[in-house]
Amino acid sequence: MATLLHIIAHPNDETQSFSMAAGNAFVQAYREANPQDEVIHLDLYKAHIPHIDADVFSGWGKLRSGKELSTLSAEEKSKVSRLNELVDQFVAADKYVFITPMWNFSYPPIMKAYIDAVCVAGKTFKYTPEGPVGLLPTKKALHIQARGGVYSTPPMSDIEMGHRHLAAIMQFFGIKDFQGLFIEGHNQYPDRAAAIKQEAIDKAVALAKSF
Repeated sequence: MATLLHIIAHPNDETQSFSMAAGNAFVQAYREANPQDEVIHLDLYKAHIPHIDADVFSGWGKLRSGKELSTLSAEEKSKVSRLNELVDQFVAADKYVFITPMWNFSYPPIMKAYIDAVCVAGKTFKYTPEGPVGLLPTKKALHIQARGGVYSTPPMSDIEMGHRHLAAIMQFFGIKDFQGLFIEGHNQYPDRAAAIKQEAIDKAVALAKSF
């Protein structure tokens, strides 16, 4: 049995969002193809995702100096404990599917906060004399992202930051099996929007069967 972590970084549902529609189709098809697997849904807009702030740095500093978790302030303890929960959940999963829109050439800020939460030395990567080494080489990941325009080809591909950043993070974690499913052009070509959406859903279903 494997565990799929379904990470949603979108404030809208599948009736308003093409990426959510494709993502939901993927998860449903994955469940049908892998009934023995566990699927965990993590909606970043509904979950508590602490930002790395002064409380977190202070709490981490106290723990590194040898102090117990119980000695942290209430804010420090709450935030540090939640960050630990998030990275432990991430490491425990076998597969990841990220659902995001493209916002301003990237993805929503809550997604960056989540990435910061799971980039933890000793858990998702480690430092060595030769440089950082990813600790999750057996995992696999998929990014489903809707883009109103077409950004998969030059010159627009040069300014797309979200998927490229996520790809860099996955590589940093040692994840070699990382794919992208992009829903593009539905705002640029509104007359083709319904066909673009259906094509993305069909691709998501096909991907799920072999993921």
